Amino acid sequence: MKRKLNALYPLLASLCVFGGACDSGDASTTDAGSSSTGGEGTETAASTSTGPVTTGTATTETSTTQDGTTGTAGDGTGSSSGTGGEEPSGLDPSHFNPDGLNEDIEVVDCTLSNGEESSCYQIVLSGAPADHDSGPYCPRNISDGADVSGIWIESGEVYDADGAFIENLDQFYDDATWQLFNPQTGDINVTDSLAACQAAAVPQVPEEYNNYCVECSLDDFGGGVEQTVLIPVTPVPRDAPAEVGTAEHVGLALNGVVMDPPAPVANILAGYTIATFDDCGGHVNPFEGYHYHAATGCPAEVAQDDTHAPLIGYALDGYGIYAMEDSEGNEAGDLDECRGQTDDVRGYHYHVASPGENMFIGCFHGEVAGEADGGPGGDVLSCDDADAGQPCCGDDACDGPETAANCSEDC
Repeated sequence: MKRKLNALYPLLASLCVFGGACDSGDASTTDAGSSSTGGEGTETAASTSTGPVTTGTATTETSTTQDGTTGTAGDGTGSSSGTGGEEPSGLDPSHFNPDGLNEDIEVVDCTLSNGEESSCYQIVLSGAPADHDSGPYCPRNISDGADVSGIWIESGEVYDADGAFIENLDQFYDDATWQLFNPQTGDINVTDSLAACQAAAVPQVPEEYNNYCVECSLDDFGGGVEQTVLIPVTPVPRDAPAEVGTAEHVGLALNGVVMDPPAPVANILAGYTIATFDDCGGHVNPFEGYHYHAATGCPAEVAQDDTHAPLIGYALDGYGIYAMEDSEGNEAGDLDECRGQTDDVRGYHYHVASPGENMFIGCFHGEVAGEADGGPGGDVLSCDDADAGQPCCGDDACDGPETAANCSEDC
């Protein structure tokens, strides 16, 4: 059974590109009755009610500010005091940018990973970011600067993957085999066609694509790869945390881009390739289209009435994902192993890791949509049933339980 959500999905904010022209205050939108800060000025927006929005059995009151942003009373991000304690507030569909969706968000029947029958939001994604361009990724010549290049993540740090970085990879990794460019011309080897992208953007990189900067273009996939994501309407805490490494996705940003588990950097480097990310922490592959591996501050945010970090998305278990730092530049303290905490306004919620950590959250606090005992998305494949070193699911090597939904062709 499906129930259509006839909510008005607001466009939350303009783009704030990592390292670009706006700072952390420029892209924030505020809830009704709060102050909106952009540039050097501060403006307090008056609000007018748009009436109730019904989502299944829950009815909430949505208000719209004069600049078109919205906030929902009682959702933990508006002007109310929230639910308090462990009580979850759940996903608010009105926070998503409609330009990142191919269909209206619906409520459908689903089965959670604990076997419980429940209701989930069905979110059909366009496969492309709604509020910023994708790329650039690979520089074309060792003389190219950061303005036409992406970034690379290594050992907790973020590096500009510009021409100089590519030129010095042999020193960076202390391995003379690295040689991604023509020493006579300085031109860099780049997978600049669909065939090359499909051949090189795999765990076992063919030898002919060793020493390449790997990038794929959304233009080769019709502008995006459509995906459907299910997120529980009401979050259900797990008895014990679940790993995110075997999940197809970790969460969903408010601009409709999926947040993925850690990128398999070791496998990428094993083929002497660099699969650069753009400044927003995302890149494209033939299977998922555009997706994030790091939170760098690009997508729209929903500011909080207090100094708490802004909301940037939702995990697959339905709990909110918030930025790493609050409005005063302080990181959240006392986080659990999943990078979560509880407060009286938002209930349980996550805070993302720094971009260099190649992750968003540490584990799932709640149940996700999927088959019983299968973890996020499907049945578990034991490595006892697979050939040693077989590329499997989340981490590209059979060294632990895998989920069939992550890579059905391999599993």
